[in-house]
Amino acid sequence: MTLISKKKITYPVGELLRNYLLEYDRETRLPVTYSDLARFTGAFPLLDRQGNDSLWETVYYEPNALRELSEGLAEVYALLKTAGDLSYTEHLIADRIDYCRFGNSQPFRVRIVNQLNDNYDYFYVKKADASRVYGLELEHILSPNSINYMLYGPTLIEEHIAGIPGDAFILHHLSRPHLNQVRIAKEFVKFNERCFARLLGDMRAYNYVIDVTLDFEDEQYRVRAIDFDQQCYEGKKNMYLPQFFKDNRKIVQLCSRLLKPETIRQYQAEERTLMGRRARSERHRLKDLIDCLRRDTISTREKVNQLKHELNRHHGTKQFSRCRGMGDVVRLNLKLMLISPKKALKR
Repeated sequence: MTLISKKKITYPVGELLRNYLLEYDRETRLPVTYSDLARFTGAFPLLDRQGNDSLWETVYYEPNALRELSEGLAEVYALLKTAGDLSYTEHLIADRIDYCRFGNSQPFRVRIVNQLNDNYDYFYVKKADASRVYGLELEHILSPNSINYMLYGPTLIEEHIAGIPGDAFILHHLSRPHLNQVRIAKEFVKFNERCFARLLGDMRAYNYVIDVTLDFEDEQYRVRAIDFDQQCYEGKKNMYLPQFFKDNRKIVQLCSRLLKPETIRQYQAEERTLMGRRARSERHRLKDLIDCLRRDTISTREKVNQLKHELNRHHGTKQFSRCRGMGDVVRLNLKLMLISPKKALKR
């Protein structure tokens, strides 16, 4: 079982990373910030459809403050979705704001409603953290999933990632008779590979979602990370392998039962090939990001040294001993897994 030792340290977004974000159109001025939302006057628990505590609270504000916030949040949504075209905001309102005290980023979740048809969407307002920003960028560059987010000072805006939460999927969907279990197992193997290659940690079941798409004969699945706080922070290698978390055990057992070792190696090779192609097509952007990461500090010296030692042992090399920080570790791990893929089939 994999455990996180202590609460993660929050690292500020430094000048080099902020310049990168400006270059790639991730930073913009916002009409509402995290500190504005933090001035709520009260809150009450938000229950899920079954009447259970969702760990979120719905917050409320003074009437005048709420009107200003609603207008500003509609503008934020326009910046996120339509590059700031405010002609679409007249019929949009922020009808609910939820807050979660659980988690490193202590996020606000904003529900935006279209008053013309009552359709709604969500986005998140969080405390900016360098680890999370690096995680979002690596996800955008190396995974099959586009990531939409913005930064302004200490405020981070993230688009909602739709899907069934992993813990709910395991509890309520994994044993359903119509479920294509082989496809779920395959996608979890690929997800496991993506996380390890770019060193995204803490993929417990509530930190990813299952995106289900109806195909002409069956269903397709994709496992998507939704929490990026633990991007290359921890020192334990197993922290970056979702297969070692206790609450993923049922899916891991499914993989062991349905997939032969040679099939697992095939799916790992497929995912590394796809990641390698994405890395090559975005090589300039990826290099700019890794250059920032190599000059940044987003973990402790003790954790860096531990991870260097464990990855040396895993890959059968001594190259990680020359790494000075987490940026060097990520760069070398990507090189070994995406450029020298045969060495990465050890697990």
